[in-house]
Amino acid sequence: MIYMILQKMRSAFQRLVVNPLIKSSFGSCGKKVYVSKGCVFAGIGNIYIGNDVSIGPNATMYCTKAPIRIKDHVIFGPNVTMITGDHRTDIHTKPMSLVKEDEKLEENDQDIVIEDDVWIGANTTILKGVHIHKGSIIAAGAVVVGDVPEYTIVAGVPAKKIKDRFS
Repeated sequence: MIYMILQKMRSAFQRLVVNPLIKSSFGSCGKKVYVSKGCVFAGIGNIYIGNDVSIGPNATMYCTKAPIRIKDHVIFGPNVTMITGDHRTDIHTKPMSLVKEDEKLEENDQDIVIEDDVWIGANTTILKGVHIHKGSIIAAGAVVVGDVPEYTIVAGVPAKKIKDRFS
């Protein structure tokens, strides 16, 4: 009984306090956007979210100079990770951790775009430069390193097309 009361209190706090603060911090945020508990955002002002988007628990979204753009009617499962940047790895005289932002190349930071009506399964990782087109499904556990055509289902590491959503 006590567990259920605590769960309801946590849920109310998330909905009434945490969600409005997070949503006001995004670069833009549409209507009917839900952010589950445990999400982590870096570069939150560079995240743009449309309408009717549900972000599952423990999502991680790291933005560098490049933004994350999420359009309308997108569903995220739990533990989805999205990262728009990368380390510069081609300077052999300097450790990667010491390369500064102004030394990065243009290709080290690239947008992530997720179009309308996309479902992204649990434990998925989406890396820089990826464009997931309308109506696609990303299977749980996939690592997406390249564009996903519209109405396509992808799975695996790295993610590959397994079938079309419609014939």
